[in-house]
Amino acid sequence: MGFDVFPSRVVTWYIGKMFAVRILAVLVLLVLVLQALDLLSESGKILAPPGNGQAELLTYASMRIPQLISRFLPYSVLLATIVTLMTLNQNSEVISLKAAGMSAVQILAPLFLVSFVVSLATLGFNERFVTRSTATLKAWQAAEYGLLPSAGIVKTNLWLQDGANIMFASAVEGQGDQTRLIGVTWYRRNPSGMVSDIVRSPLATFARPGWRFADPVSFEVQSARIERSATPRIYATGVAPSQVLIRKADPEAESLPALSRSIAAMQEAGSRTSELEGKWWHKLSGPLSALLMPLLGAVAGFGLARSGQLFIRAVIGMALGFAYFVVDNAALAVGSFGGYPPFLSAWGPFFLFLLIGTTVLLRTEE
Repeated sequence: MGFDVFPSRVVTWYIGKMFAVRILAVLVLLVLVLQALDLLSESGKILAPPGNGQAELLTYASMRIPQLISRFLPYSVLLATIVTLMTLNQNSEVISLKAAGMSAVQILAPLFLVSFVVSLATLGFNERFVTRSTATLKAWQAAEYGLLPSAGIVKTNLWLQDGANIMFASAVEGQGDQTRLIGVTWYRRNPSGMVSDIVRSPLATFARPGWRFADPVSFEVQSARIERSATPRIYATGVAPSQVLIRKADPEAESLPALSRSIAAMQEAGSRTSELEGKWWHKLSGPLSALLMPLLGAVAGFGLARSGQLFIRAVIGMALGFAYFVVDNAALAVGSFGGYPPFLSAWGPFFLFLLIGTTVLLRTEE
């Protein structure tokens, strides 16, 4: 048995099932509490537009829940690890397993197996659901919870340079010549750099060249004169759809293939992409952080329960787990302004705490 990675099938199923149930229980508890608090803070803004009601609150919750699941699933794995190992330790099951000839690695193997499945599921869940819900929610928030945006929204709150002039779009949908700008404002600037005219439109489509503003409303700053037109007019002839693609990439709202295309487009345009490259790598290292949690929390499972140090060991395990998340966020922030290479900012904390967790486990096992 000493050369087997996993214990017997019965023990593997017993520990793995216990661990998976606790992950689910902790995750549901965290998501319910955090979603309730989030709704309390956002319900006033959601219900502010005329006609919004309970359906919009449920819609908001359906968009936020995938984000909460993705963000707090690693925390759930950490807490479930500590609870599972403390239970096994208090019931003397760890001592019994070790007396049967099992090593610490074999006892932790079912936890690593479940964590690996959770990591793969998280990666797929992020790519399939979280990116889409994030993109739609950001577009809806940019519209101040007014009309719910369509599924084609790809970017929000976009500023574009039109020579000396500036154009803003609250949301963008479509690609290429089929790009549509929603909630558009165009600012004409005089030679001194001051804004002389402001033109607003609910929708703008690409006119090859320029953008065709539907129902434009223009405001002349000097005379304070407002002019409304039922005929579409063309503005921002210096803005092309390719600028919309490379101007603003949102890693949280783009899948790995979409973010790869955005990075390639920005590199071709000569833009800096180190921050986006770090976020690209973090889309892989982030879900795999669940694999570290059994190792960092394992200190709670080894050592005699009657020694009176079980609680202290649990606190140490929690401290190691939360320290990983702090260092991970810090490394990502430093990498965003070029302090670390993109790969190191995303994977450095993972390998660092892999070594720390292994060292702590070997030094504290009795």
